[in-house]
Amino acid sequence: MNPLRVFDGYPETLLEVLFALAPLLLLLAVFQVVVGRAALPNLPRVLVGIAFSIFGLSLFLQGVHVGFLPFGEFAGMVLSGVEYSWILIPVGFVLGFASIIAEPAVRVLNYEVEKVSTGSIKSTPILITLAVGVGFAVALAMARVLYGIPLWGILVPGYLLAFALTRFSSDTFTSIAFDSGGVTTGPMTVTFILALAVGAATGLEGRDPVVEGFGLVALVALAPILAVLILGIIYRIQERRNDPKPEKEEKRVETSGGA
Repeated sequence: MNPLRVFDGYPETLLEVLFALAPLLLLLAVFQVVVGRAALPNLPRVLVGIAFSIFGLSLFLQGVHVGFLPFGEFAGMVLSGVEYSWILIPVGFVLGFASIIAEPAVRVLNYEVEKVSTGSIKSTPILITLAVGVGFAVALAMARVLYGIPLWGILVPGYLLAFALTRFSSDTFTSIAFDSGGVTTGPMTVTFILALAVGAATGLEGRDPVVEGFGLVALVALAPILAVLILGIIYRIQERRNDPKPEKEEKRVETSGGA
């Protein structure tokens, strides 16, 4: 096989990236000329960085088209066709966990959380929590494909539970939770896991890939919200155990006020 065949269709992919980034680059240029009106510091580095972003994104999308999507669909079809098709569920958990560990946007979120919280909320617990949550979501999505579970039967109770958990979690973790729902649905997760679900639905008799294979992104967006809210409740309980004085002072104030 000619290794250069992986670049078949790359010019079209590069054009797609250029058209997608053109409005953003134009907006930055207009802002610099109209509002900034000053020399942009490190302009050569900025231009090189923009060029790297364009070619990096185009190479990534090319890899998605020739690698991730075909392999994901093939793996889903093969695993759904074996006698022990239930193996899709643990495989889905492992893939969901690994995809979040590798997701660049999740790394950015974890870094910003630890930075803004001045280290009180470490990035590692957030990363593990998101990975486990998405792992369970992908496993549930595979079970949905295998056993025909309706999507609304998962999403409606899930979001009701999420809104209920906000009552017991802190405002900080509530904000992180709902942001993490969008962050986890990044290119690493969607490209491979969605292809796996579609491939599994295609390989099963009586399953419509359009109906059963999609909806995974909604589950992936819900899972980290629940996981981070639960982590916030754990943090809150831990803080109360480590610092019970405020509660005692509140009780004393209430007692003195009543007297």
